[in-house]
Amino acid sequence: MALYRRGSSGPEVRQIQERLKELEFYLGPIDGDFGGGTESAVKAFQKANRLTVDGEVGPESWKRLFPKETIPPPEIFQKPLPYRCLALTGTFETDAPPPDCFAGLSGDFDGQGLSFGVLQWNLGQETLQPLLAEMNRRHPQRLQGLLHEEYPLLTAFLKAGREEQLTWARSIQDPIRHTIFEPWRGLLKTLGRMPEFQEIEVAAADKLYQSAKRLAKQYGLWSARAAALMFDILVQNGGISPLVRAQIMRDFEKIDPGPLKEEGVLLDEETVEVARMTIIANRRAEAADPRWIEDVRARKLCIARGRGKVHGNELDLEGQYGIGLRKE
Repeated sequence: MALYRRGSSGPEVRQIQERLKELEFYLGPIDGDFGGGTESAVKAFQKANRLTVDGEVGPESWKRLFPKETIPPPEIFQKPLPYRCLALTGTFETDAPPPDCFAGLSGDFDGQGLSFGVLQWNLGQETLQPLLAEMNRRHPQRLQGLLHEEYPLLTAFLKAGREEQLTWARSIQDPIRHTIFEPWRGLLKTLGRMPEFQEIEVAAADKLYQSAKRLAKQYGLWSARAAALMFDILVQNGGISPLVRAQIMRDFEKIDPGPLKEEGVLLDEETVEVARMTIIANRRAEAADPRWIEDVRARKLCIARGRGKVHGNELDLEGQYGIGLRKE
């Protein structure tokens, strides 16, 4: 079921904002970002129309806003699962929904010069340079059309050595706050929103995604949501250690459908899938650095259960990312 709520973005959100402004419920900018102002306007509209006041635009609220239209699925639903898994993890990593999560940008706070993209590839470890070079190789005209007079500088940058690249990156940012100066901040953000560069980001993350699929299979998991969970574990936590795996497999025995069936308890396939993912989420969180256990737990349980609050944002994986309990 399509659902638009705080954190959603895209042309459908822009359409909602335009309609709410037309009805004099919304006073903010028409920017396609479902923030607090849009949520407040939706709640006011719902209250005026005697709908459930939850600030979310689902089928019923959409029908009242647009009587002659059925609620459209978000554009991201048309993307392949690897893209959607990457976008979900990117939302956690950058605190921004797609497409802005693909344009995550930070400076030299960690000594890496500059980090960019949905998984924060960086200059220090030389993981970002190949992505920029690939964009220049495959789409030079698009890159020139974005950078204009700055394009020769980028091509020279790509040919420079690592230390010179780091020096240049530090020259275009505040040395204390590490915020990137304009025009490069805006240029890089725009680059990250380009479909061509997003394709390059997805390709760069493919090895991790394939590992996530194999990891899910090792635990008897089959759903799209399981692939998203394992992908996020690999990105945020690096994987699952043998000790944690042993704990997980022991916990699995408690929900094994064989013995439970003998006791007259029938668990359907989806119930077992969610139960196993919940065990994995909790066990992996408990193995994290004590400072981050609850943050990891909230993030992993959000995926395992299909919805939850992470970094103050309410997420619904099926409604916002099209990631549900089905095989893809």
